[in-house]
Amino acid sequence: MLIYEYKLDGNRVQYAALDEAIRVVQFIRNKCLRLWKDERGVSKNDLQCYCAVLAKEYAFARNLNSQARQASADRAWFAISRFYENCKNKKPGKKGYPKFHGIGRLRLVGNLKQQIETYPINQIKRVRLLKCADGYYVQFAVQAERKIEHTPTGKEVGIDLGLKSFLTDSEGHTVDNPRYLRKAEKRIKRLQRRLSRTKKKSQNRKKARQRLAKAHLKVARQREDFARKTANTLITSHDLVAYEDLRIANMVRNHKLAKSISDASWGRFREWLTSYGAMHGIPVIAVPPQFTSQDCSGCGALVKKTLSTRTHLCPSCGLVMDRDHNAAVNILAKALGTVGHTGTDALEA
Repeated sequence: MLIYEYKLDGNRVQYAALDEAIRVVQFIRNKCLRLWKDERGVSKNDLQCYCAVLAKEYAFARNLNSQARQASADRAWFAISRFYENCKNKKPGKKGYPKFHGIGRLRLVGNLKQQIETYPINQIKRVRLLKCADGYYVQFAVQAERKIEHTPTGKEVGIDLGLKSFLTDSEGHTVDNPRYLRKAEKRIKRLQRRLSRTKKKSQNRKKARQRLAKAHLKVARQREDFARKTANTLITSHDLVAYEDLRIANMVRNHKLAKSISDASWGRFREWLTSYGAMHGIPVIAVPPQFTSQDCSGCGALVKKTLSTRTHLCPSCGLVMDRDHNAAVNILAKALGTVGHTGTDALEA
């Protein structure tokens, strides 16, 4: 499935209609969630059937087509099923109990039709309208599979993700951590102070909220662009990529590191790494993180270090190298010993 996104160019009347449709979609999602909370044993099918009931009870709900209403129920069920899955897997910390959403946070799905270059209409499976801080966007989900002809390079690499450097690879190369939120923090705090000084429900407050939302949106897009380009570069220049299977959700529970880890956006980078690996048909392998920093990549001896120790110095073989470089070499070695085993993201080329 491929997603194509375009920014919409409309007038006030059209934007007002979109806002109203989004409010209705949000209303239906919240009503489905309320049904699940109030009654036991509610299934996905029950929520979809409930959409027809809502359309009869509320005239404004009938203004949306049945696909849009059922998509709202599907999103409610997605939140519910994710909560069930987290509980089943005994995920540490919060389990993601479904919450009611405020107006404007949900995406509207309907049957808007528009020809996309090179794709016929029957390949467009879903259309999604998004309201962002800088306007409205439309996403087309197209039934297609993207495959890229990978040019073999004969290179295999292991990468160690960090905060000082975004990543260090097994060849000793590093990629600087861009720290987009840290760089924008001064401006964001200033915009937050301006917002707090405005009068509630005033036009100035609305404008201040819009400026703050745009600042956060810019940071999010910078992170996304950086993660995508960095992952693409790694995949196109190697025939195998290995990384640590870090439990990021657990790591961000450390309040001293949470902001820096979130700013680095490791999770999004790993998603792109796996996606591009699938497109190119090359193995992308997640290896256990245990002892990758402590073991010597030269002789295998255990060399204990604190987080502040940035240089690996092995008393057994005398190997001296950067701590992250040593970890990246160990990560690659682990991956080469586990290709084809279960529990990896290895893909057959």
